[in-house]
Amino acid sequence: MKKIMDSLMIGSLLVLLAACGETVGTSGATNTEGGSKTLKLAHDLGEDHPVHLALTKFAKTVEESSEGQMKVEIFSNGVLGNEREMLEQIQGGGIDITKVSAASLESFASSYSIFSLPYVFDDEEHFFRSMESDAVSDLFASTEDEGFLGLTWYDSGSRNFYTADKPIMHPDDLKGLKIRVIDSRTQIEMVKTLGGAPTPMPYGEIYTALQSGVIDGAESNPTALTTGKHGEVAKAFSFDEHTRIPDIVVISSSAWNNLTETQQNILKEAAEESTEYQKEIWAEALEAAKKEAENLGVEFYYPEKGPFREAASPIYKEYRKDERLAALLDAFNEMR
Repeated sequence: MKKIMDSLMIGSLLVLLAACGETVGTSGATNTEGGSKTLKLAHDLGEDHPVHLALTKFAKTVEESSEGQMKVEIFSNGVLGNEREMLEQIQGGGIDITKVSAASLESFASSYSIFSLPYVFDDEEHFFRSMESDAVSDLFASTEDEGFLGLTWYDSGSRNFYTADKPIMHPDDLKGLKIRVIDSRTQIEMVKTLGGAPTPMPYGEIYTALQSGVIDGAESNPTALTTGKHGEVAKAFSFDEHTRIPDIVVISSSAWNNLTETQQNILKEAAEESTEYQKEIWAEALEAAKKEAENLGVEFYYPEKGPFREAASPIYKEYRKDERLAALLDAFNEMR
């Protein structure tokens, strides 16, 4: 009997030790016995998208730089929800890292509405300089109390108007047109200010809405013509370049604060390295999308931006009342 009791006690002790060997942090990060850590990363794009490829590189770099002590587990294709749902999980502790559009962050931190304002950036070079500035680094760090921090950003190109067959060469061409927009207050106000009728709807409904005439047009970058197959029903794409809304990689505040300084540096450096890679493959994807869209019969137009900038200027009066937005606008203006 004594031998049986001793065996039971030893077995119980082993179970207890095994249970203590792995702890799950409040934000979903897993710490294992050797001090290693696994972070859960989710996004809603396909595995052939440049963003997923960049995030895969990020995960690989993190593991290599930490000599296997840090791992990033990626959940793609929206299996853990849409952007808003994933941000809520970041705040609630369900996941550690996600990639979302800066427009989606507006409802969680109003300063991110800066990126949805029209003609904040003159061109791609001005956009890159601004995104690499201290002003954006400060913005990334400013949302800790909201439950997340910015790690890095990815290029999402310029957003432009496209319609079934009418090129948008001047703001007057938007009058009376129902234009699909992201469900963002700033985006809605932008299209309204330019003279169009903003129509928020999910991305997945655009094709049918264009085909049936529920909307007259939409606004995005050229990849929407191919990956979304919008080029089958929209034949006029106008490069007015009204916004450049980046994708932002964010990490939950609790996950970040549970990392050592060394681990934080590994994560930050890997994230920034993935940005440089994403910029390269994104540029290649844009060129490929334009060629493919041309084969679908899409025509590209290049309107003068001056009239669009002038028509959009009234929107800034309201947004400059926010001191944080005004400071960001001034910082970006200095980099023109």
